[in-house]
Amino acid sequence: MPKNHNMSRKKSRGKSTGKGKGNLNNILAGEIKKVLEAAGNKQLNYKQIAAQMEIADDFTKDLVAEILVALVEKGDVEELQKGKFKIIRKETTYEGKADLLNSGNAFVVVDGEDEDIFVSSKHVNGAMPGDLVKVKLFNRKGEGKKEGEIVEILHRNKTEFVGVLDVTDKYAFLIPDNDKITVDIFVPLQNLNGGKHGEKVVVRITEWPKSGKKPTGEVIKVLGKKGENETEMHAILAEYGFPSEFPPAVEHYAEKIGFDISPEEIGRRRDFRKTTTFTIDPHDAKDFDDALSIRTLENGNYEIGVHIADVTHYMPEGSLLDQEAYNRATSVYLVDRVVPMLPEKLSNGVCSLRPNEDKLCYSAVFEMDKDTNIKSQWFGRTVIHSVRRFTYEEAQQVIETGEGDLKEEILTFHKLASILRKQRFDNGALKVESTEVKFKLDNKGVPYDVYFKITKESNWLIEEFMLLANKKVAEKIGLKDEKQKEIKTFVYRIHDQPNETKLKELKDFVKNFGYTLDINSPRNISASLNAMMTAVKGKPEEDMIQSLTIRSMAKAIYSTQNIGHYGLGFAHYSHFTSPIRRYPDVMVHRLLDRYLIGMASANAKDYETKCVHSSEMEKKAAEAERASIKYKQVEYLSDRVGEIFDGVISGVTEWGIYVEILENKCEGMVRARDMKDDSYVFDEKNHQFLGKKYGHRYRLGDKIKIQVKNADLERRQVDFIVFL
Repeated sequence: MPKNHNMSRKKSRGKSTGKGKGNLNNILAGEIKKVLEAAGNKQLNYKQIAAQMEIADDFTKDLVAEILVALVEKGDVEELQKGKFKIIRKETTYEGKADLLNSGNAFVVVDGEDEDIFVSSKHVNGAMPGDLVKVKLFNRKGEGKKEGEIVEILHRNKTEFVGVLDVTDKYAFLIPDNDKITVDIFVPLQNLNGGKHGEKVVVRITEWPKSGKKPTGEVIKVLGKKGENETEMHAILAEYGFPSEFPPAVEHYAEKIGFDISPEEIGRRRDFRKTTTFTIDPHDAKDFDDALSIRTLENGNYEIGVHIADVTHYMPEGSLLDQEAYNRATSVYLVDRVVPMLPEKLSNGVCSLRPNEDKLCYSAVFEMDKDTNIKSQWFGRTVIHSVRRFTYEEAQQVIETGEGDLKEEILTFHKLASILRKQRFDNGALKVESTEVKFKLDNKGVPYDVYFKITKESNWLIEEFMLLANKKVAEKIGLKDEKQKEIKTFVYRIHDQPNETKLKELKDFVKNFGYTLDINSPRNISASLNAMMTAVKGKPEEDMIQSLTIRSMAKAIYSTQNIGHYGLGFAHYSHFTSPIRRYPDVMVHRLLDRYLIGMASANAKDYETKCVHSSEMEKKAAEAERASIKYKQVEYLSDRVGEIFDGVISGVTEWGIYVEILENKCEGMVRARDMKDDSYVFDEKNHQFLGKKYGHRYRLGDKIKIQVKNADLERRQVDFIVFL
């Protein structure tokens, strides 16, 4: 700082006054702050600042010194040493969920913000996947993206973790199965509780240190020897928070429920026992929660009944059974088992609409003409008697041959379902589907074959009438009529419109394969996507484009705030048809029952909380299912190391390329370090690796021949190498 600083200030006041000086000061103040911001923690004097601003004349240099004093007084800048200045960073903090990467870095996802906040591994500060955190924002020099540091853990997403024990004479650690958890968990030897070295266990965290030390925990469950099928399936369930067994008290509660239906209960219901009723389900299903009935009326129309297991009759709200069902929120379908939402006594017994038994139902009944126009509808409690249990294959044979049990009923349903399906797609529903991978397992649960689930007309028959019931139930409550003065609280299944940015990225990408998308309006989007899905059918890029299309879509969730269901093209939609395996359907049954007898609207806040919980548990169940599929795919390929397969590049990252084998849909990675035929550069924008020397490229969607290099069951990872 110059000795005559005060004199210069007086001189400058004399020489430059008025509005012009004010504007100049504001401009210079802004530039000064930019220089100090870029300097970070480094302290600069006024000459250094002026030099970076390319100021050469003494008058403006002195003005910089004057402005620095004003900025100190204002609190924007601090003078830590005489004549040395540093910017005061005014912290911007956000709250959001931590999404950790395998690298140890993370992104914090903040509601309402378009861009996630990047957090480097050194600034994660003990956050675990899914934790609610507070992140302090700062930007690195030369980077536009948001970057920050996690400064507080507001709420832990989970406190129990699955992994393998590493035990020595003096200490033990849990090595988590989840690659995104980059720290091991210290387990004092006295807290092993029977766990042994190399076993897979569940550990509960007992201490979360604020420093960089490892968390401390205790073994709460021993799952068994790693690599065994039972151990690994239970590990997947534990990882996503699903218990593999029901508490004894809940089982005892369920066992006390009887199969008998009293005459008094039948008298309170509409009786469909003499109307032809049947079920159609997968061949291995045991929980039959929906049935169809049909009869021809005197006017030539059809009376169609969609009958759903009356779970709420057996499960009073707030009961021990109800609390357990709510906590689980959904049944979980792993490769080799179903983990039900309800105890087996109910899911496969009392509530299951088994043939040749009287069963209690909640039903949606429609009078429908031959063109599927609905003339009247009724909702209420019923009693039914299914005369036949069909598998999808059996019903399909009737459709294809025109012969078999209940052929007239099934063929009529098929004709009506075909009309409903066409109407739905004509009205903007999306045709996007994904391939469902299935396994043939030996008696030890080891996969020896892979096949794909094929949906045919019999599947569509059931689907269309379940969609119809779900839609009409939602409309019953969600549409106001002369009698209904207010829209009452209800549980909707909603699906938002696609994200504009993701759609544009999809449009740009599929252009490389000769496909075009019109994304100018919601109606154009659905029509254009459907046309592309038809055109891509049977092509090598089909699964990859289907997958990318699904990723560009919003996720369907449960909510009391209805915005419609974009994917189905419905303004009102709910889930009414599967209360044995989905808790939102239980809520819908209760609300519908409440409103049919004229009761007031339920508390929206309470039901929204339940909707959020149900959506979160549904997401976890889907992740658990994918994890079990991935495990079986790795297990299947572990006996095929060295074999060569045709594949398609299904993903491109900076670490390498993901390849999906065409014949079995098993996916693995060709790591960048194993691409030895050239020196490759990762081209993120164009989803490819490009060779520097020979110009060869590995691009998303390209066909490729690979060889299985390694299959790691513990990490559920498969490594490939390119077969040249």
